[in-house]
Amino acid sequence: MSTTPTDHDLPILRVPGIRALVLMSLFGFAGYALLLPTAPLWATHGGADEGGAGLVNAVLMLATVAVQTTVPWSLRRWGWRATLITGVLLLGLPSFALMLTDQLAWILAVSAVRGAGFAILTVCGASAVASLVDATRRGRAIGVYGLAVAAPQLFLVPSAAWIAESVDFRVVFVLGAAPALAVPFAAALGRRLDDIAEGGLDTGDEPRPGRGRMLLALALPSLVLLAVTTPGGALLTFAPQFRHGSTVAVLGLLGFTAAAALSRWLVGGPADRFGPRRFISPLLVVCAAGLALCAWSLTGTGPGAAVLVAGMTVVGVAYGSLQNLTLVTAFAAVPDRDRSMASAVWNIGFDTGTGLGSLVVGFIAAGTSFSVGLLTTAALCLVVAVLALVGGAGRRVA
Repeated sequence: MSTTPTDHDLPILRVPGIRALVLMSLFGFAGYALLLPTAPLWATHGGADEGGAGLVNAVLMLATVAVQTTVPWSLRRWGWRATLITGVLLLGLPSFALMLTDQLAWILAVSAVRGAGFAILTVCGASAVASLVDATRRGRAIGVYGLAVAAPQLFLVPSAAWIAESVDFRVVFVLGAAPALAVPFAAALGRRLDDIAEGGLDTGDEPRPGRGRMLLALALPSLVLLAVTTPGGALLTFAPQFRHGSTVAVLGLLGFTAAAALSRWLVGGPADRFGPRRFISPLLVVCAAGLALCAWSLTGTGPGAAVLVAGMTVVGVAYGSLQNLTLVTAFAAVPDRDRSMASAVWNIGFDTGTGLGSLVVGFIAAGTSFSVGLLTTAALCLVVAVLALVGGAGRRVA
């Protein structure tokens, strides 16, 4: 059991440590959301093409994935407090460096450093939920955490590129350092989690399976997550460059992020009650349908901008819901003592998908069109939907 008996009866937001987690996530993901569309746009301002712009977030996610594999070791070696403080500083402070130049090589280097901080924030944030809240309420707790993660993206992703182009890129870069303001909350959360670990509440008596078997149990949930975050990463990166203009891009991103935030929060209750598996394949089909609408609207003879906004909103529903469902599935698939590994593997799937969406769709668009790139990701969703249906995503390792 990961919490004290009295914690089980408290509302989620009153469980010790949850408010610090929420505030740390709000500041941390604010910086992430502001630069997600703006850094690639800054690269095009310096002369980069679609492929070069796609590299910006691809490098961010590549660095994130590489560092995520080391976060469980860092937690064991340095503890939660030191690890969390390091993460928010690495994610926030490099934003100031983007003001120095708009050259692609420099932007890629800054993105790599920020990726290291983002790796710590994502793995620790997801793992903290499982440490602070008992398993019977984990879906709802992940929903609250997901809302804290998604809220900054809801307001800042649609507006960041507009602020950069209409006001000044430097305004966005200063605001992008917001994760550094989360140091007090990271320290408070770290102290709580260090106390849990030292008190022996973070371990269990159940037998521990081999690492290979745990990774196998986590493979399908991670593949599902990768399938939905690949188009999500493409939409977040390239919406400002779509043919309908900046106003439509803002509306589309608003629909996408709002739907993702609400669905990730609201799906927590049904996941706790019915289990996550039955929802996964249908939501992947929903994602593919939304992507088909987006691709259709971007063709030369396609319908108007309203279809793009509608399609991005539909994708957002699947994007947010599957984040919650796959994380619940990942934690349920392994023993409690290995939840930091489950968090790391889940986040690797998330960020690999986001990076692939930025990279692959960017290069496909450079050679053909954004429509072809989005349809490619829709096909991936359908293939993984069949695999999830046949393979039974979320079986617990023996």
